[in-house]
Amino acid sequence: MGVASVEFIDPREPVAVVPILRAGLALAEHASSILPATKTYHIGISRDEETLQPTIYLNKLPEKFPKESRVFVVDPMLATGGTIVAALDLIKEHGVENKQIKVISAVAAPPALQKLSEKFPGLHIYTGIIDPTVNDKGQVPVSVLVHIIIISSFGAEKRRCSMLV
Repeated sequence: MGVASVEFIDPREPVAVVPILRAGLALAEHASSILPATKTYHIGISRDEETLQPTIYLNKLPEKFPKESRVFVVDPMLATGGTIVAALDLIKEHGVENKQIKVISAVAAPPALQKLSEKFPGLHIYTGIIDPTVNDKGQVPVSVLVHIIIISSFGAEKRRCSMLV
């Protein structure tokens, strides 16, 4: 065990949750119950399956984020990094600095983490697991995702069982 750094979030300060559609909705679903003063803004990004290049099809960000806002960008899988980089570029165009942004994911792969660290110094990334493999389609293999689903399901079932006892 090591020393953990802790950051207090003042609930009176503006907090924005930005899920990348559609998969990010699952991670953003309960954010308002933890941080009641949050506002949710949506970004829709699709990826060309051949070139792996992202295309923004929906931008529901405010014209300018309030000064000193904290922005939590949620996307369950960071594989090649193309989608998350496009999202962060867009968010930064709306007046947010790297230090104000937190990226939250279930799975991250080295190509995405490398791109993020090079392009956005000081950015904080929180992920459940780092998988070293990205396939030729620019995706983390299904086996890792299946394990996450099983673990998530087990946790939910365990909570449900403990409530019955």
